[in-house]
Amino acid sequence: MRRTDTITGHSDRMRIGPWRGDPALALLSPTPGAPPSPEALHRAVVSIADAGYRSVLTPALTFPEQPVFLEYGFSVHERLHLLRHELFTLPSATAPHTHLRRGRSRDIEAVLNLDGLAFDGFWRFDLNGFLDARHATPRSRFRVACMNNCVVGYHITGVARRLGYLQRLAVHPDFHGRGIGTALIGDALGWCRRRGCESVLVNTQEINERAHLLYRHLGFTDEPNGLAVLDFTFAKSDGS
Repeated sequence: MRRTDTITGHSDRMRIGPWRGDPALALLSPTPGAPPSPEALHRAVVSIADAGYRSVLTPALTFPEQPVFLEYGFSVHERLHLLRHELFTLPSATAPHTHLRRGRSRDIEAVLNLDGLAFDGFWRFDLNGFLDARHATPRSRFRVACMNNCVVGYHITGVARRLGYLQRLAVHPDFHGRGIGTALIGDALGWCRRRGCESVLVNTQEINERAHLLYRHLGFTDEPNGLAVLDFTFAKSDGS
């Protein structure tokens, strides 16, 4: 697996690495809130091509971050809902017959297996994706939900300054409808409020209507502009 590299500096700092371990697909991550200049983006794309990748993917970008990529030739791979919770009224952090506790290293294998059941192949976490989510913010919280000592759900939530991010929420499909997702969200929101956050953001696929309805039921509201994952594919050479 290729390592992640920083390919530009200063305000145009970006990182590249394989998406979920795929050696043909690069993830190009700009500094959040600081879209690169066209020149810096071009240098990054050239570096990615020289490294042998066949296509490039961005993380979920906000509306103001997208134009420089779209003007370069990136296309929309998938649009996402972006929702915000203002932390006034919080859902309960408990569910019947369910125990929430701190996630530990020994839980990671079970969590990744659960994640693979909860998400399709493109979005599911491998170990690197899990670790990236845990370290995406200066402070983070990893909690698992257990029934009969088995992990049936988890969340990863981060805090940066006064904003919280529900980075990941997953519940085993066999345990949907038991309040586990609500309890995990309640735990995440309560932790963010105790850390001084003013609001919490979460994103979800536009096709995931179940998750979207749950978030709205629990007090999240849609932001006026959502997010988009963008992609770029290199033209094949004549000899390929």
